[in-house]
Amino acid sequence: MSTLNKKELITGLAMLAASVSYMVMSYQLPGHQGVDAATVPVLLSGLLLLLGVMQLFSAFASKATVSAEPPSKEADESSEQAAPEIIEPKTVIKTLALILAYMALLGSIGFPIMTALYLYLQFIVLTPVKQKVRHLTYALIAVISSAVIFLLFREAFDLLLPAGLLNNFL
Repeated sequence: MSTLNKKELITGLAMLAASVSYMVMSYQLPGHQGVDAATVPVLLSGLLLLLGVMQLFSAFASKATVSAEPPSKEADESSEQAAPEIIEPKTVIKTLALILAYMALLGSIGFPIMTALYLYLQFIVLTPVKQKVRHLTYALIAVISSAVIFLLFREAFDLLLPAGLLNNFL
């Protein structure tokens, strides 16, 4: 088994373990009739479980494909030319820093502002270096997404997210 397949297999198993433990914790939340505080965690754990299973199938399918094809010089040359893009460690570090800042400031600043700010900055971090950053588009998507999510939770699910600085206006 190649190193890549081992990594995919380990990732799939980790996702399965995380999703099962998350699902167990989700079902321990107190519940009511209809949509309640446990609905979203149960849905997310189910989706994570599905992704873990898909990751495992992907690991085993790529193993079968690799072992079924005999090595050839042409295949080696084409694989060298079509090398996948490597994610820079700086991008991962910036993303982790953004997540930590989001979690630290969510309570005091509030969900709508922090989510819009996080999404905007994350879009900039994930924009390829060769591509121009589209500030207006990113800002519009971030603000609209944040507002829709906040209002959806507040009005449809009847769950209050921290409003923070906007507490007096909402």
